[in-house]
Amino acid sequence: MENKDIYFVAVKIFLIKDDDKLFIAKDCFGDWDIPGGRLKQNDFEVPLEVVAERKIKEELGDNIRYELGDPAVFMRHERDEILASGEREKKRIFAIGYTARYLGGEINLGKNHEKYEWVVIDTFVPEAYFIGGWLKGVKEFQAKHKK
Repeated sequence: MENKDIYFVAVKIFLIKDDDKLFIAKDCFGDWDIPGGRLKQNDFEVPLEVVAERKIKEELGDNIRYELGDPAVFMRHERDEILASGEREKKRIFAIGYTARYLGGEINLGKNHEKYEWVVIDTFVPEAYFIGGWLKGVKEFQAKHKK
């Protein structure tokens, strides 16, 4: 495995309302994010669309209605995570960013998020919210949306 890297795989969802607003949420660590997350060990054979559905329910509640679209952006993100020993370790994540159209339903944030906003895709400043690979991915999504 010389020179090979190990990545977690994640699905992320660019949830859009009224064709011009993007859902973003602040997590309990103080970082802004879009819905979604890493695959679990037992997700190996599970279609990614089903994983996305589970992540939406976990993070936004059972009442949300949406229509999942196609992958729009592929992202690579690096973050520090705290190990059981208390030490920090860098983890790398490869994420597939799907588009989704919000159809309605009450948003009930899961335990890992403290607040959310709907931002106007074409005018909000991603650098004021995101960092690293998530920032690059959101900027790429924003650029594609403006076309």
